[in-house]
Formats: sequence, C-alpha cells, structure tokens
Amino acid sequence: MNRKDVTELAGSVGLGAWVAFGVLSMVVIGHEGAPLFTDEDALSWSLAHRPDVAVALARGLTATGTGIVPYALVILAGVFTGSTARGRVLAATLATACLASGQGLRYGVMTLISRPRPEQVDWATHASGWAFPSGHTTTAALTAGLVIVAIRVRAPHGSTPLCLAVGCWGALVGLTRVYLGVHWFTDVLGGWLFAVGWLGVCLCAAAWWLPLRRVTDGAAPPREEHVPRGPVV
Repeated sequence: MNRKDVTELAGSVGLGAWVAFGVLSMVVIGHEGAPLFTDEDALSWSLAHRPDVAVALARGLTATGTGIVPYALVILAGVFTGSTARGRVLAATLATACLASGQGLRYGVMTLISRPRPEQVDWATHASGWAFPSGHTTTAALTAGLVIVAIRVRAPHGSTPLCLAVGCWGALVGLTRVYLGVHWFTDVLGGWLFAVGWLGVCLCAAAWWLPLRRVTDGAAPPREEHVPRGPVV
C-alpha cells in the first residue's frame, strides 16, 4: 500500500478503536467501577478452572507482557524492519517511542478513571495499581501490533501464520489477567481498544510524516532515462 492508503487505514481503525474505548470508559465511570457485563461470569469461570499447571503457565505468559520483554521485542522488530544501520536505528527508535508513550498515556488514563480491581482474595498472582485499562494487556497488544507491522513490511507474502502467532500471544497475555483474577474482562477489553487506538495514531503519523522508504531504506534506484540515439555516422 502507498502512504495515503496506510494513513487512511491506520486513521480509520484507530479512530474506531478510540470511539469504542471512550464509550466503554464512560460506562465504567458511570457504574463507578463496578463489574459490568461478563465481568463476574468470567471471574467465576476462572476461579472454578485453576489447576496448578494452568496457573503456572498463565503466570509465565502474563510475565511476558511487562518489563524488558516487550521492549526487547519491539527493538528486534525495528532492527528487522530496516535494511541499513540507519534504517534499523530509526525503526527501533520509533517503535520504542510508540510503546513507551502508549504506556505513559495509559497510566494517566488509568489513574484518572481509578477503577478498583477484583477482590484480592481471588488473585493468583501479584498486581498493583488501578484496573482500567489493563497495563499488561495494553503493553502486549501494542508490542504484538508493532511486531506484526514489522513482519508485514519486510515479508508481505507468506507471513500470515507468524503474524497470527504473534497476535495470539498479545491476546492471550490479556486473557491471563482475567484468568489470574487481577482484572475484570472489561479492563482487558479496554486495554485492547486502547492499544489499537494508539497504534493507529502512531502508524498514521509515521506514514504521513515519514515515507516507508526512509525506514526500510528500500527505495528503488533511480531509473535511467532512455535517450534515443541518432544514426551512427
């Protein structure tokens, strides 16, 4: 896709996600942080299905949604995207900035809304801070989105299975937060919407202000003009 197509697609998807996130946020605020649709049912299901092996796996997976792992992944994605040293540094810097600024913005929204988490007696892992939107969910979804973009830029054909695997990882990190009892399902839903919205903003800005060839350094060499020659005398 050309720059205009990327800008329009990213902008449209991002705007839709922001609208949905805004509506969900208003509902959460209107109910003063109380559980919403599916929240209590999802928590009840998780409490009834917690064998030790599944809990251990969920804890391991949820740990990949925070700390150094997401940053390592987006930096590697940036390095993979560029084809020269300059392009790799630029892509890695932009990806890291998108993730870090998204985390900061999410933290501000979370503090503003101040939604309580489920009762601590139901927790199967450590957690801190307010609940909405989920931090692990937002971070993992942003990371997955950035990695998928990098894969599609460098390998537009035949990369669908890998992109699906990365997307599943990002989604499963969010679901572990509900399974481990530290978030309501609507916290996770809010994290997904927030991540898609912020990723749309970043991609739209990058596509508009920074042509793709500046990152990939893959611009085709200038074509030689064909100059007709006269008869050789």
